[in-house]
Amino acid sequence: MPPYHHGQLRTALLEAAERSLRENGEEQLSLRELAREIGVSHAAPRRHFPDRQSLLYALAETGFARLDEQLRAAVAAAGEGYVPQLRATVKAYITFATDDAALLELMFSSKHRPGAEQVVAAAEPAFTLLYGLIVRGQAEGRLAAGDPERIGLVMFATMQGIATLINTGLARPELLDDLVETAVEQFVGNVKASSVRSG
Repeated sequence: MPPYHHGQLRTALLEAAERSLRENGEEQLSLRELAREIGVSHAAPRRHFPDRQSLLYALAETGFARLDEQLRAAVAAAGEGYVPQLRATVKAYITFATDDAALLELMFSSKHRPGAEQVVAAAEPAFTLLYGLIVRGQAEGRLAAGDPERIGLVMFATMQGIATLINTGLARPELLDDLVETAVEQFVGNVKASSVRSG
């Protein structure tokens, strides 16, 4: 058996669990199978995860942390302009949602389970970033005025919708950049359209 130290075993289990989730789906995820895969006793995972649900919660938490990290990296790489930052964020989210579709589904299903306070807390930074982008866009006159939560829901639905189209084969993955560009133009363009109507 590999001589896993405390933190290393937890990391190895989460990595193996994510591979299993991606390849076989949530229903096939088993602590016993993960132990067998990484070469430890079937009781060893329980040092970190007392049951299967605690493992799923931990996977969801690490997923939200990675999503937040990727969104922030995209914003940082996009430069100072608002529209490039919005475009980069939308693309980063959809890329995550298409690269890790099963993980994203687990993240959101876990977030809404009773007793999942740590998952909710893990999700907050990524959604705070998205909310902040909407508020900033409104302040700069780049996004339409109105309830930022409502606009955020529509934007989120748009990103999820594009990801679903790609994940289900209804849109080719190579169309991602064009779809992102069109989505961003719709949101930013609404301001110009409303200005024309009011004028």
